[in-house]
Order: sequence, then structure tokens, then C-alpha cells
Amino acid sequence: MNTQFLLMARYEGAAMIPADTVRKDFFPNLTHRIFLRKIADGDIKLPLVQMEASQKSAKGVDIRDLASYYDERRDQARRELEKLHD
Repeated sequence: MNTQFLLMARYEGAAMIPADTVRKDFFPNLTHRIFLRKIADGDIKLPLVQMEASQKSAKGVDIRDLASYYDERRDQARRELEKLHD
């Protein structure tokens, strides 16, 4: 299955997902502020797109970047599982 296709179905074809929606769906244990800080610090390697230059501008995640991030995390989990069961 193609992760990007599945995410497009989940988010009804939207190309840009609001940052807070991504946080709620994939990082529910983080507050909005901590989620944004972890992205800014590089702890969560997920690019945020700002629609305007203003700091108060809406922030979102491109669905392609979200799919890539998800696939990378899945691959990492598989590698860790293989190490445990060698």
C-alpha cells in the first residue's frame, strides 16, 4: 500500500494538513506548543509549511512529507525488530 494514498483518503484529498491535526492524530501526547518546539529543534524531522511570513500564520504539513516521515519511522521500527530477533 502507498502511504501517501492512504493519507490522502484519510484527509479527504487535502494536500496540506494543519499542524494541529497532525499533532492530534500522530502525536497525541504532545501539546501544540511542545509539538512545534520539537519540530523547530529537529527532534521531530517533519517540515512545517507557513502560508505567510507572519509568525501567527497558519502552519501545516504537506501530505508527501507526512507520508515520508511515517514510512521512515516504520522502517526504523522494522530494523529495530530485526535486531531484537537475530
